[in-house]
Amino acid sequence: MTPAERALDRLAAWSDLREDLPSCGAGLALRCGPSEIVHFHPGRDVDLHLTEPAIHRFHADLLESTAVRLVPGSRWVTVHLDCETDVDLLMSLVSVALKAHQKGPQPGGPAECNFHRVTVVPRNSPIEPIRR
Repeated sequence: MTPAERALDRLAAWSDLREDLPSCGAGLALRCGPSEIVHFHPGRDVDLHLTEPAIHRFHADLLESTAVRLVPGSRWVTVHLDCETDVDLLMSLVSVALKAHQKGPQPGGPAECNFHRVTVVPRNSPIEPIRR
């Protein structure tokens, strides 16, 4: 079982979340009421609708994580699940997202997730320098 499958199994048991089709059309969404909270995309990437205030509040911590990718201006974060520690991080961030969404609808209407806007380089992959 992959880390993403383990995370989905754990989150599917949460009473506040229900499975649905994601608005981006790829993978599986978990929503709480009218809000899409999590998108499980093919592979190891999971997009989490953390909200702008929550991203701002935890920005420094999110930047320090090797599993988290931020897209400027997005209300979603991408979590790349490589190991059980990444799954635990996702569980914690989903709790934060659920609390953030309890405050009501987000301003600006529905937000697009980061699918196809984030490239994750595997941790064990050497990074080639850009040559000009």
